[in-house]
Amino acid sequence: MSTLDLTALREHGIHRLATAGVPTPEADTDLLIGHVLGMSRGQVQARALVGAAVTAEQFSIIAAFIARRELREPVQHITGLAAFRTLELAVGPGVFVPRPETEFVVQFAIDALAAVPNPAPLAVDLGSGSGAIALAMAVEVRHARVVAVENSPQAFVWTTRNVRRYGDDRVRLVFADLADALPALNGTVDVVASNPPYIPLAAVPRDPEVRLFDPAHALYGGVDGLDAVRALALTAHRLLRQGGTLVIEHGELQAEQIAAIVRTAGFTAVSGHRDLLGRDRATTAHR
Repeated sequence: MSTLDLTALREHGIHRLATAGVPTPEADTDLLIGHVLGMSRGQVQARALVGAAVTAEQFSIIAAFIARRELREPVQHITGLAAFRTLELAVGPGVFVPRPETEFVVQFAIDALAAVPNPAPLAVDLGSGSGAIALAMAVEVRHARVVAVENSPQAFVWTTRNVRRYGDDRVRLVFADLADALPALNGTVDVVASNPPYIPLAAVPRDPEVRLFDPAHALYGGVDGLDAVRALALTAHRLLRQGGTLVIEHGELQAEQIAAIVRTAGFTAVSGHRDLLGRDRATTAHR
């Protein structure tokens, strides 16, 4: 296909991605074209309707992006960007790509943080990855202080990049394991939030985008998937002040086990929350 016509290029991209089994071929084609042309999805569609032209250079880049997506490389890795609430985060190999589900989960942390009767409430994001949860809390609760904790050298590169872009002197980034992080803050934190690895070792994800491109350290949590959650619950109980809030994202079949782990760690007022599709997605609790 050699035409420089945007209509034909878009149709060709959609066809190739659909043939490759990509779940959202039209949206992904529009996003990749829009990234190259500096347009929104709506603008891409409008320009395609009138048969707008693209340059040879633009055509070459878009064609290469489509070829990468055919191999199921995530759109976010191709563009280097992931949208998360009000943020546009830098992502790539070595870091977990933030999901829409986490946008739902972090709202519980934001609400709890905003409700703290303190002029400078303190939150901790354990296993921060791209920094999505930490930075959403910092950006949306402007008077809060936030500490992002990450222990993967590969992910830490991306956390650092995003904290530099969106953080300020209220945001601190710490390289540490969540099991023994931040002892100096014991008993002083208002909110602990986390999207820990929670997939059992034998439950290999079916989606190639996850299986082939998300880092294993962000996916797998031991034989039952809950090793990191057990450590997280203990650390959160140590860090939180009396009355502080814990927010955990988890798999849709894990709510009962998560609740038991959290109660065993000493938490009360344990509640499960379903996402917009009705799936158990988050657990909150109080110290």
